[in-house]
Amino acid sequence: MADLYRKSKLLRRSRVFRGSLSLWRPRLVFWCGALATGVISVGFAKLADFAQHAFTRLTTAGSWTFLLPMLLTPLAFALSAYLSMRFFPNAQGSGIPQAIAARHLKDDEDRGKLLSLRIAFGKILLTVLGLFSGASIGREGPTVQVGASIMLAVARFGGMAQARGLILAGSAAGIAAAFNTPLAGIVFAIEEMSRTYEARANGLVLVAVILSGLAALGLSGSYHYFGSASAAPGTLRDWSLVLICGVGGGALGAAFSGMALYFGQRIRRWAQPAPLKRVVMLAVFCGIAVATIGVVSGGKTFGTGYEQARGAVQGEALPLLFFLEKFAAGFLSMLSGIPGGIFAPSLAVGAGLGSTVGSLLGTSLTLAAILGMAGYFAGVVQAPMTAFVIILEMTGDHEAAIPLMAVSMIGYLTSRILSREPLYHGLSRVFIAAAIRARRASGKSVGEAEPSH
Repeated sequence: MADLYRKSKLLRRSRVFRGSLSLWRPRLVFWCGALATGVISVGFAKLADFAQHAFTRLTTAGSWTFLLPMLLTPLAFALSAYLSMRFFPNAQGSGIPQAIAARHLKDDEDRGKLLSLRIAFGKILLTVLGLFSGASIGREGPTVQVGASIMLAVARFGGMAQARGLILAGSAAGIAAAFNTPLAGIVFAIEEMSRTYEARANGLVLVAVILSGLAALGLSGSYHYFGSASAAPGTLRDWSLVLICGVGGGALGAAFSGMALYFGQRIRRWAQPAPLKRVVMLAVFCGIAVATIGVVSGGKTFGTGYEQARGAVQGEALPLLFFLEKFAAGFLSMLSGIPGGIFAPSLAVGAGLGSTVGSLLGTSLTLAAILGMAGYFAGVVQAPMTAFVIILEMTGDHEAAIPLMAVSMIGYLTSRILSREPLYHGLSRVFIAAAIRARRASGKSVGEAEPSH
């Protein structure tokens, strides 16, 4: 009887242990995924900075100043476009539309074509290649796709059924770690990625942002992306910046968004007969144009535009036409189809717009640059809360909180009047439609996709 009792007790303990393990395994896998997102985001940032600085050193040394970009940029654009089409399909562009589309798709196989560890690797590799060639792109959108890919892999490995919530969490963690803006990561997930409040999913978002943020802080420390700024409107002329940067930034952002959606559709139709050949040809053309603008601007439009935006936030005047040059370089880089985001270039365009307005009006250049960033960014992505929070966290300018709110809302309303469809959600429809066509062509049943608002 004693032996039977001991065996029964051991059996109960074994069952409890197995039950406890099955309960904790998904949590541990999720926590590791969030930490990995933070670590990879920091490593991605360092690689991107190294590539951009390497391009700058190469193109500012001796007689290569004008010749090298005209050769290197189009060749690297062509290589990036070829590799993304041939080996890393769906790694093109920002990466945020892919993450949004994956949340709307029901089938795991369809999601895996947009978010995977293979695509994440290709995204990092080709974004770094783009920055090494002087492309006017950023790493923040790609970090969203990377974070979402890691979390989708976590869902599979950990046996978790909350794939949509984990994609949302990975996207938020990517933004938070990329800019060191945890609040903006959460707001971005709610406002831009899901366009709704989901209590259960937002719990995952919060934990993912905390863990990825801790990993990023441990590796990079605490910092403001553009350095600390302190500027508040003190005169009527300063307050006029809110209206001018809001309306002007919103209109310019709507132009970027509308043109990207319009020409993107035309290019997809044009490329259909021979997609690989024509996409590479387009990339070469865009590379030549980006290199030409970069050379004409004295190298200021190459890369993310971080140095120029930071300088403007610190009160340094940018050339009056810089924002138009950067707008053109960013638009062409996006149109080329190479992997790379629009976050950082958009902030540079907005800072340039604000700097120009501030110089012409004789107001605070710091305040003008910050408000210009908010107005233009809100106009491009049509997400005013994200624009306000992310720029507040990036600059630390709490004195300008109310003007930032106002200019973000004005920029959003202006853009909404001129361009009805948000950029990222408009682009996400392309991937949703492609997934539906692929399933129909293969004879599989087409699962319903949730509408992309």
